[in-house]
Amino acid sequence: MMTTMAALMGTLPIALGFGAGAESRRPLGLAVVGGLVFSQLLTLYITPVYYIYMESFQNWLRSKRKQKPLPEAAFEREPVLAGKSGK
Repeated sequence: MMTTMAALMGTLPIALGFGAGAESRRPLGLAVVGGLVFSQLLTLYITPVYYIYMESFQNWLRSKRKQKPLPEAAFEREPVLAGKSGK
């Protein structure tokens, strides 16, 4: 954030159009300032919101993938085998 602010303050005179020949440099200054502001907004606000939404989507997918328990009637009973014990 400090780097962006330093670059923004450095290009602000160009964007505002001070000095000789400023009318030819002003579009470049405006493009640089606009790019810096946009990148800061993207980095500080939009990216965290995107990750929050992706985490919510991932949790939703996990809840959909969980298998619902089957009723007991769906399971087969283990057969009882008569062995040497005399059962």
